[in-house]
Amino acid sequence: MTAPVGSFQPNSFGLYDMLGNVWEWCSDWFGKNYYKESPELNPQGVGSGSYRIARGSCWDNPPRFVRSASRNRRRPDNLGYALGFRLVASNVAP
Repeated sequence: MTAPVGSFQPNSFGLYDMLGNVWEWCSDWFGKNYYKESPELNPQGVGSGSYRIARGSCWDNPPRFVRSASRNRRRPDNLGYALGFRLVASNVAP
């Protein structure tokens, strides 16, 4: 099952819950050969498509698949118990 945020220790970068809770929706469009043809530094992804990318795996996958390199394609209208997104906030000192 899913777990509340902060249930586990942070990774070496101090980030919590980066993998394994739910697949993370990404804004990238799926391109079948994109990674073979893309630049090594800061790939931007294809400009459009029929599928979006989900990364990271989820709680009901075997541990060997729970990694940031795990990715699959999902239709943009796909909904499910194992799919979510990450909100990012930046604290800026006054």
